[in-house]
Amino acid sequence: MADSETDVQDLARRPQSTKEKILRAAREEFARSGLEGGRVDGIANRSGANKRMIYHYFGNKDDLYKAVLENVYAELRAHEARLNLEQHSPLDAINLLVEHTFWYFHNNVEAVRLLNDENLHNARHMENSKSIARLRMNLLDTISDTLDRGAAAGLFRQDVNPAHFYITVASVCYFPISNRATLKAFLGVDTNSRKDMLLTLDYAKRAALGSLLPDAI
Repeated sequence: MADSETDVQDLARRPQSTKEKILRAAREEFARSGLEGGRVDGIANRSGANKRMIYHYFGNKDDLYKAVLENVYAELRAHEARLNLEQHSPLDAINLLVEHTFWYFHNNVEAVRLLNDENLHNARHMENSKSIARLRMNLLDTISDTLDRGAAAGLFRQDVNPAHFYITVASVCYFPISNRATLKAFLGVDTNSRKDMLLTLDYAKRAALGSLLPDAI
């Protein structure tokens, strides 16, 4: 039996690891080429699984793309959960959240490209995802707890909407990474350089905290 046939049979005997390999390969393929340009053949070559196995586990290319997006959000939320924001003071918790979000996007450019691509598709793969909905509620509950503790201590405004606050955090952390090339070309700011990264992160923290302060205009 050919080595390739042996490898495929071996993958079939290990369904969980096989699914993880397919997801990793799909993440690379879709991040590089988007949903429209991504090819199942390319995912099969990267993962070592055949196309029939991919369709067996994930249904079709759109469903596989959705699974990749769910994986990205689960990964981001798992990183956030490990921050244990509830164990920190409100100010420290906000700084940690901003730092984490900034470095996550910096270190996971694939995730940035995938989210950009999904926006081109009007988030049609995400809007009915039950797993992403659960992750959203968990995140907003954590942020709400931090904001409530800060408001009770007189540090934050009483009327902060957790979802809109997270938009602020995501915006000031995501934009410098997603627009890295144009920012460098237009402003001469290189968010790949350590100096510019740290300065950008400092402004991101100040923007996030400034939106919470009681005396903010």
